[in-house]
Amino acid sequence: MHDITTQSAPAAIAAELIKCPSVTPKDHGALNLVQHWLEQLGFACERLVFADEDLPPIDNLYARLGTKEPNLCFAGHTDVVPPGDLSAWDLPPFEAFEKDGMIWGRGAADMKGAIAAWLCAVTEFLQTGHPAGSISLLITGDEEGMAINGTKKVLEWMESRGEKITHCVIGEPSNQKTIGDTIKIGRRGSYNAHLTVKGTQGHIAYPQRANNPLPKLMKLVAALIENPIDDGYERFQPSNLELSAINSPALAENVIPGEATARFNVRFNPNWTGKSLEACLRDRLTTAAAGEIVWELNGRASGEAFLTSDVGFAELIAKIVGEQTDKMPDFSTTGGTSDGRFIHKVAPVAEFGLVGATMHKVNERVAIADLELLKKIYRQLLKEYFSAT
Repeated sequence: MHDITTQSAPAAIAAELIKCPSVTPKDHGALNLVQHWLEQLGFACERLVFADEDLPPIDNLYARLGTKEPNLCFAGHTDVVPPGDLSAWDLPPFEAFEKDGMIWGRGAADMKGAIAAWLCAVTEFLQTGHPAGSISLLITGDEEGMAINGTKKVLEWMESRGEKITHCVIGEPSNQKTIGDTIKIGRRGSYNAHLTVKGTQGHIAYPQRANNPLPKLMKLVAALIENPIDDGYERFQPSNLELSAINSPALAENVIPGEATARFNVRFNPNWTGKSLEACLRDRLTTAAAGEIVWELNGRASGEAFLTSDVGFAELIAKIVGEQTDKMPDFSTTGGTSDGRFIHKVAPVAEFGLVGATMHKVNERVAIADLELLKKIYRQLLKEYFSAT
């Protein structure tokens, strides 16, 4: 174990980014580093800070080299999730140690490593000349948080200026086991909800004087989960509801609570919108309640399901991956949400980055060889994308 001494440029840049403890919403200098490197390459950089809706200010970066179309954009985020229990880490999460041919630290896989690989790919590509179009980067500090004052607001700012993206590659850790096994061409939507059932508090020895909400809540929950929501959609698995909590007020052990709540999430495919999914869930609850259970559902869709509108762009990436790795990647829509849920509305997107096996985990890390391979894939993408236009 030692500090970074590698000759790998992507690893060295990734290490500098990892050393910035940029847990959402704090940036701690990560975007300053990215901007510095881009300005050295001639990019025009715009720092965009948004802070409405009673949320902390979020720093974002949009950078562009060139003014002509097509505009190939790389989208990513420098914010990371909290490291959790520091004593559980084998190596400190924000010191970017090198061990066993890997860079260790929070954000190594998700997704500071991919940002580093793209920066190096662009640097090498520009050594051969300028693109027949534009290269841009949309880097946010609010992907792991509420995602309200990040990419979504940057896209609104771009629209107000007439700034257009032609295609976008998102550097999320798309691969499952090895570099090149998966390209994300869409994402499921995400719907979060709280279900509350009202009852009457009372002594547990006199249930006839109370109205216990817990059995009623269990009946409603059963109605939500006992039958599948759907059978799937082209390139999508069936929509899935998962319970995350069942609660009642912390009272004495001989007290029947006056209410009980359940929290759940639905990852849904394009059979639904957030609005139509909620209507379906409400229908199930209404039927199960049969007018005898008082319930309330509060939900919010944090992202809609989407499938990229230009599979040809993903196929170009797949071809390059196949040439660099001798294997063809799968096209996938699994996993959590990403900022692709916003970007796909303005341009076709494909997600391809590092291996995501350790993202959000203790001892997050990425192989230096994978960083180098990803750089090569990105560099070839730049070359072939602009040679085809």
